[in-house]
Amino acid sequence: METRRRSVVKAVLWNAVGFVVMSFVGLIATGSAAIGGGLALVNTAIGLTLYVIYERIWAGISWGRNV
Repeated sequence: METRRRSVVKAVLWNAVGFVVMSFVGLIATGSAAIGGGLALVNTAIGLTLYVIYERIWAGISWGRNV
């Protein structure tokens, strides 16, 4: 079973990568670094929250594990 701390660290690192990518995509799509960054920030906050919840749910499911 994965610890909560590990799940959170994984989520934060993954979302940091996503934030950079989404900022770049937002900049290209809107032509504005401020709007693109704002969109990326909202996306990252929502994604981080949902990812942590998702990981914690799967951490409690034993299906498919070789124990």
